[in-house]
Amino acid sequence: MSLVTRNVLLALLITVAIIWTIAYAIHYLNNARITELSAIEDQLSIDTLSLDTQFSLLEAAPCDIAASSTTLISTLADLGTRLSYAENQLGTNNAQVLRLKQQYSLLEIRDYLITKQLAAACGTKPVTVLYFYSNAGDCADCDKAGYALSYLHDTYPMLRVYSFDYNLDLGALKTFITIHKVDATLPAFVINDKKSYGFTSLVDLEKQFPKGALAGATSTKP
Repeated sequence: MSLVTRNVLLALLITVAIIWTIAYAIHYLNNARITELSAIEDQLSIDTLSLDTQFSLLEAAPCDIAASSTTLISTLADLGTRLSYAENQLGTNNAQVLRLKQQYSLLEIRDYLITKQLAAACGTKPVTVLYFYSNAGDCADCDKAGYALSYLHDTYPMLRVYSFDYNLDLGALKTFITIHKVDATLPAFVINDKKSYGFTSLVDLEKQFPKGALAGATSTKP
């Protein structure tokens, strides 16, 4: 075998080995992503059923219990965190992620409606924020607005923050947006029924809240 032939064969073997390694790595990563998403989806399904049961329990609970409960707020927040992780790992256009986001959005809308019902029936004054964002690349300040709201929620545990993808294909969400007359100027906020658009800073966002509202959104625990 000539030196040239040997070098050609060696180069071919190396090329085949590289291609096989790349193909194996892609296959392994794809399987890992599928397994990861399946685990998240299973957990979200359990949490969704748990949340739905909590909704029913709170609807029938006495005002002093229902109004002071923080369990549902924290569970929704944890569910949102897991969904954000899945979205970051698998992409905003992943079909399963979109289905999970639709499911989560329906839970948020239901929680918001129950909160309003409790406020009317029990005389409570919850602090609510409807936050509308976009993943379509047309909202330069949406990430900063999201981080600011996360900070406010961590600082004021009783603050109820509901985040919605404005462009999500979900009939209930489209109706929700229409009822609240929210324009497609994003980010958009509805803070205790008052609309505002755009984001500049955390300080300016805090000014959008009614005076003393955030102080009332601290934990009710002693």
